Amino acid sequence: MTFTLTLKCPERAGIVHAVTTFLVGQGCDIVEHQQFDDDVRGSLFLRTSFTCTEETTVDDLTHAFAPVAVDFGMEFGFSDGTPPRILVLVSKFGHCLNDLLFRWRAGGLGAEIAVVVSNHEDLRPMAEAAGVPFVHVPVTPDTKPEAEQRLLDLVGEYEADLVVLARYMQVLSNELCQKLEGRAINIHHSFLPGFKGAKPYHQAYDRGVKYVGATAHYVTPDLDEGPIIEQEVQRVDHTYSPRELVTVGRDAEALALSRAVRWHCERRVLLNGNSTVVFR
Repeated sequence: MTFTLTLKCPERAGIVHAVTTFLVGQGCDIVEHQQFDDDVRGSLFLRTSFTCTEETTVDDLTHAFAPVAVDFGMEFGFSDGTPPRILVLVSKFGHCLNDLLFRWRAGGLGAEIAVVVSNHEDLRPMAEAAGVPFVHVPVTPDTKPEAEQRLLDLVGEYEADLVVLARYMQVLSNELCQKLEGRAINIHHSFLPGFKGAKPYHQAYDRGVKYVGATAHYVTPDLDEGPIIEQEVQRVDHTYSPRELVTVGRDAEALALSRAVRWHCERRVLLNGNSTVVFR
């Protein structure tokens, strides 16, 4: 079995030596190692994947590593190869959900899609055709608190490790964002905040944009301003109609979101203040 250690700590000498010494002492063999020294913030970020000759568990490794972590002031976590479980939130646009389902069934998502939840019924056939449970949770201004509690209940019921907003056209409350901190990913077109409101691609067409893009980021109470995980851009020009810009934009959204989800599930994304370190 392959395990992964991720950690963040203040930058100082001896960190990598301490980690490798610990792993050797546990009878482990490193198969992948990446690190980043943030000289600006004075922090070190590390991701190491390894196999063990001795039978062990995440709890065993966590307990044994604790003294090392204390010495260096580390925030750390071990994981095994168990695919995280995902709850996907959607509304009426299906391009991101379709892409996630395809990658999941092809074995390229690094996670298991446990359930699809929506405030509309439109995408039920897509989810159920893929063999994924679909739950309809209507949302109105009056029922939003109850709907968000139902969403949290579904996270627990389906043991979801990550919530993915795949073009979910509802603004989550500050309270829900805080409860899902670090385990909810959203996607939006990179025209924000330049082109707000309805039909952003039509607004972009009117302004003659030269790039179309999308941004995948963690959900925070600050709308569409969470730590960025991935961005995708494509060059366009004056020959693109509004409809063609929409097509290019949706492709960018699906690609950026799927990358962000996979990297998160492979424990390749570490929070660094309001930004991220991504070990690709």
